[in-house]
Amino acid sequence: MRKVLLSPSLLSADFSNLASALKLIENNGGDAVHIDVMDGQFVPQISYGQPVIKSLRPLSKLPFDVHLMVEKPELMVDSFAEAGSDWITFHHESTVHTDRLINHIHSLGKKAGISIVPSTPVESLSEILHLVDLVLVMSVNPGFGGQKFIPYTLEKIKKLSNIKSQKNLDFLISVDGGVNSSNAQSVIDAGADILVSGSAFFSGAFKMEDFKA
Repeated sequence: MRKVLLSPSLLSADFSNLASALKLIENNGGDAVHIDVMDGQFVPQISYGQPVIKSLRPLSKLPFDVHLMVEKPELMVDSFAEAGSDWITFHHESTVHTDRLINHIHSLGKKAGISIVPSTPVESLSEILHLVDLVLVMSVNPGFGGQKFIPYTLEKIKKLSNIKSQKNLDFLISVDGGVNSSNAQSVIDAGADILVSGSAFFSGAFKMEDFKA
């Protein structure tokens, strides 16, 4: 049986007490901490940036799974790596030179991920899947927590899982957006390796032990 990881999203935590949120993640089966960075340009909201990550880094030994929902991520990855990110994921839609950026993230000693919004086809990643450590499938339109899971994104997860198997690739498939107790098993069955859960996790309604890989 494969191991499915849980990466709870701090976007749904109490921003006034992120230290407690980290402890909650560690004490409730979290394998990583998903940190959504939003710039008010690529998505409407603004969340937090490098100083927050740097201040949180000494408080947890879990990997920091940093999701850059920003324009021109190539201008920011160095500072996010320095702040303490372990996995740095950027959006395929946000930059032209994805190959260059993936290789640069690796040169910083970090794992590189690429994300696609619901309307972006899996096929657009075909040339770079052998380079990445992680593919993040957005199962909502990014920018806001608490949204409902978009059902057709399950097919995208299945496509990625099939490509991964057929080409003997080893990237992880992460799924972010509306993941809760009613759909998590379907997401796992489709091929997800990492579940990002925000509202459901922090409300106490989501437990990984309820699901089977």
